[in-house]
Amino acid sequence: MDTILKSILARRSIRRYTGEPVATGDIKELLEAAMSAPSAGNEQPWHFVVITDRRILDEIPKVHPYSQMLKEAPAAILVCGDLQRQKHKGYWVQDCAAATENILLAAHAKGLGTVWLGVYPREERVAGLQKLLGLPEHIIPLSLIAVGHPAENKPPANRFDPSRVHLDRWNNPMQL
Repeated sequence: MDTILKSILARRSIRRYTGEPVATGDIKELLEAAMSAPSAGNEQPWHFVVITDRRILDEIPKVHPYSQMLKEAPAAILVCGDLQRQKHKGYWVQDCAAATENILLAAHAKGLGTVWLGVYPREERVAGLQKLLGLPEHIIPLSLIAVGHPAENKPPANRFDPSRVHLDRWNNPMQL
């Protein structure tokens, strides 16, 4: 099995962190990976807010109820879509999701832990983060990624389910 596939299959959501800071160079590499994601019409409708200020990280759980791990994480990356950069309306969600996954995979490859926290389409989370971080109205937060050095080790999980694979038609299971 090749290295990329091994990394994809081994990546897990990490919710406990050592608190050790993440190097700026590592954050830059995660963002380079994010911006290498495919996008509809090559529009690249993303913006990223890197959050390292402890006061802000500690405030986020007030607007996102599932982000308690940010109280331990030394950093987070908010992946946002720019509604003014939509050659193909509505595809910003897919584009920013691809950028989010690239961040998760790049972080895993560097030995960092991450967890993807959904923001959009929950209006209260979108509005709360827009207000907390001073985002303009046309910048919509899609996902929030906690980033840090893992304080937990999770074994790979085999999630492959051949019953979810169909060949040519819905009622024709693919034999794998």
